[in-house]
Amino acid sequence: MTNWMPWKIARKELKVISRKRSIIFYIVGLPLLISIVFSIVVKNQIASGIPTTISLGAESIIYIFVVLATVLPSTIAAYSIVGEKVEKTLEPLLATPTTDGEILLGKSIAAFIPPILSTWAGASIFMATTDYLLLNAGLGYYYFPNWNAGIMLLLLAPLAAILSIEIAVIASSRVSDVRGANQIAGLMFIPFVAIFFAGAEGLFSFSIVNLLIFAGIVTIVDVVLFFLSRSTFRREEILTKWK
Repeated sequence: MTNWMPWKIARKELKVISRKRSIIFYIVGLPLLISIVFSIVVKNQIASGIPTTISLGAESIIYIFVVLATVLPSTIAAYSIVGEKVEKTLEPLLATPTTDGEILLGKSIAAFIPPILSTWAGASIFMATTDYLLLNAGLGYYYFPNWNAGIMLLLLAPLAAILSIEIAVIASSRVSDVRGANQIAGLMFIPFVAIFFAGAEGLFSFSIVNLLIFAGIVTIVDVVLFFLSRSTFRREEILTKWK
């Protein structure tokens, strides 16, 4: 795997990312902050609620980490092309015999790994804390992990992250500043937030069946955007016309 070109590109991207403190703090700090805040919310609710009811609410909070998985990768993915163009480090890579697919895959891997690991870490902290609080409140069993949380974190969150990355790649291939690419990519969290509020209003149930259907829809969109991202990434245009 060390000689696989996309992985070489991803390793190079990860080294660059590791030197961007603002990005690291954002990717690591936001999931940690969310896990702490909602753990406190659950603790306060337990003081005046029934443990079983609180556990159901805690499960819906897991979906917030799916929303988070659409937000975090966009920062890295948007920077991956526009940022390198601004810093004049993109042209040497584009001038190599590496294929467009290898470049995009390598950059996508780098944009996927840190955010999804951070999202899983934050969700794990929240689930462990919630289990501890619910057990002390008399629930009598470990509520997490369960199938719903597993589908959300292990299936839907990665698919959401891929969707965000693909939108960011398309945006960063067509605009000339990092902020613009990041803003366009950041819009991808809106459909996922809409699902969350639909669930809060009782219009959508976070059942296993509904989550699998939603994951299937996101998968189809991911596949379509994959081919679209490849078609919009034109190295010749970036090298000769992008000023």
